[in-house]
Formats: sequence, C-alpha cells, structure tokens
Amino acid sequence: MKLSKRSVEQAGTTGSRYFLWDEELIGFGMRVEASGRKTFVCRYRSGGIRRQYTVGRFGTITVDQARGEARRVLGSVSLGQDPSAAKQAQRSVLLFRDLVAAFLEGHGPKLKPGSRKDYESALVGHAVPALGNLAVNAIALADLNRLHLKLADRPYRANRVLSYVGSVFSWAQRNGLVDKGFNPAADVQRFKEPSRERYLTSEEIKRLGEILRQAETAGLPWEIKAVGSTAKHVAKSNRAEIYPPHLTGAVRLLLLTGCRLREILNLRWQDVDLDRGFLWLPDSKTGKRPVLLSSPAVEVLRTIPRSGIYVIPGANADTPRHDLNKPWSHIRRLANLEDVRLHDLRHTHASIGAGAGLGLPIVGGLLGHKSTQTTQRYAHLADDPLRRAAERIGDELNRTLKQDA
Repeated sequence: MKLSKRSVEQAGTTGSRYFLWDEELIGFGMRVEASGRKTFVCRYRSGGIRRQYTVGRFGTITVDQARGEARRVLGSVSLGQDPSAAKQAQRSVLLFRDLVAAFLEGHGPKLKPGSRKDYESALVGHAVPALGNLAVNAIALADLNRLHLKLADRPYRANRVLSYVGSVFSWAQRNGLVDKGFNPAADVQRFKEPSRERYLTSEEIKRLGEILRQAETAGLPWEIKAVGSTAKHVAKSNRAEIYPPHLTGAVRLLLLTGCRLREILNLRWQDVDLDRGFLWLPDSKTGKRPVLLSSPAVEVLRTIPRSGIYVIPGANADTPRHDLNKPWSHIRRLANLEDVRLHDLRHTHASIGAGAGLGLPIVGGLLGHKSTQTTQRYAHLADDPLRRAAERIGDELNRTLKQDA
C-alpha cells in the first residue's frame, strides 16, 4: 500500500511485529510492534549485505517527513554510501560526559535520593572533569587509573568514584551504547580501605548519656569562635541551647534500635506500633521490614511529642528533618566523641549484641542486614529470640546511658 497518514493511523496490532511497505518508494516502510508502536524504516543493500535504517517514530515525525528522509537515505545509497554504517560510526564517538548525562537521566530516577546525590557528586564532580571529552569506546584502563590516583588521599572516595563509573559502563552495556563486556573500570585495582567501624566503649556511652540529659534540661553551652576569618559572633559564656525531645530522642533511637539515620528521620507515626513494640519501615535500604523495639526504645518514643506526620519533624511539622549534623556535632564535641559518626551508633548497637553472645544471625536479623537473604537456614528463628535479643541490647545500652560519667 501507499503509506499515508490515514493508512498509518489505521494500522492495528496483531500480537506480533510486522512491516508495511510503501508501494511508491521501494525500501520505505513502517515497523509495527506488538505494543502498537510504529516506526518508519528503510531497507537497502550495501556490498551485498541487507541494511535497515531507522528513520523515526510515527507521532514524532509525519509520514511525509519520513518519506523525505527515506528518499534522502536511499539516494545516498545509490551514490555508494552506507547511511546505517555511518550512523553506527557516529554512535561510536559518544563522549563520556554525554554518557553520564544519559545515565543520570535514564537510571537516576531508580536510585534512592541519597544514592542519586552521591552518584551525581562522584560522576559530575570527579569523573566528568577527568574523562568528559573522551570518546566512550576510547577510554582505557590507564585513563581510569589516573582518575583513581588523583584521589589517593581519599581512598574511600576514590573507590566509590570508580565503582560509580563502572555502574555507568554496565548501564551502557544493557542499553546497547557500548559493546558487551566493555567496562575498563572493572580492571582498576582498588585502594585498600581501612575499617571505618567505630564502637563506643561503656565509658563513652556514659558520657553520651550525660550530655543528652544535659541537652534536654540545662542546655548545652556554645563555644563560638570569636576570632579569625570565620568569626561572626562574640562568644557568650552564659549562652546555652536546650534541645527538644525529638532531637535527643533521635540520637537515643539510633543507638537503641540500630536503625540507619534515614530510617529514623523518615519514620512516620503511622509506622510506629508502641503497643506491640514494632516499627514498620516501608522503604529501608534493604526494603520493607519491621524493627523490634526494646522497652527503652518504646520509652524514648513515648517522650517525643506528636506534632505532625513524622516522629522527627523538620522545620515544617509535616516534613522529615533533613539531617542531624548540627546538633550531633555539638553533642559529640561536648561528649569528647569528635571521631564518632551517627552511623557508629548502629555499629555500637550491633557490637553490644555480638559481645553478649547473641549470635550474628540474631544481630543481623535485628539490624535488617541484606545478607539475611543468603542465610535462610536461620529462617526458623521466631520473634521470641529476636525479642529477647532486642530487650537485652536495649537494657544494656539504656543502663549505661543513664549512668553518670
């Protein structure tokens, strides 16, 4: 048939792919997918090999526009050219910066917000400045090794950047942008990463408990820098800040539950079941999971006033708090815990359980470790031993928190 606006619109689906060919311009046709998607193509032979050139999708271009482009393509074939091969050659000069942009657009929405932010920081901040103007298929092991060595003073960051670049190449393979198996990042030797895990000692937990009690009663004194280029205020010896229960409660919950920071900051009251002693996390790092609460953790939650949707509200009662950087920096400085990160409270929770002889499967179950998916032989463990473990860890931590340093 002659392809026209009417005939193209009337072409229906048959449950499988088929082609309609134009009777006027030989080689010009339309591919109709099982889904109903319609794409204009043209076929020709070059050097005895049949080629197919994709002209464009119906709806994006009209039939007349597609026919005009097909006429141009077929005309170039008669002059000895191979438009399909030229198009493939053009794809081969895809620049790395354009590949990163395509990756963030195509894969970024599938990442959690925090992960996407870290990907963008690593790729746009480090990889693109070093590799952005290189053709993707020309990037070699030596190029990535130079990028890696530039960050030698930050081995953790260097390894993450390399890992994210590897993810870009893996995504490009799945989407046909590079050849299968092409991932030069996979062969770069990573820096050895010293363990970053930090566990609070009993004495340190006591100091932390004392500072938390002071923060919510008398308040914590501020030591403001009064000299130097960054000084903005004059230090006042009598200035103190009293922290509301939801801030000190957030720190206690991180320690008493072993939850990750975002799991606590994104926690909604509707996901808290104090009667049965559970938190229901709908979107934790390892997916939907329950968290067993010890009695001390339940007690902390009961002291936090309900002022909106979230347990730890932000500036707006119906939005979660963005982070705990400022209060935690203040608290840990006065508790002489300058090197302790908020995530180390989770490590401390786990270390108390492991040190009490509860067993790694039990501790892993409490913390919601993803590795529990590979330890199904422990699936017979019921809530009772987990409950005892949660209570034992909570009691031990709470007893230490309430001791005076």
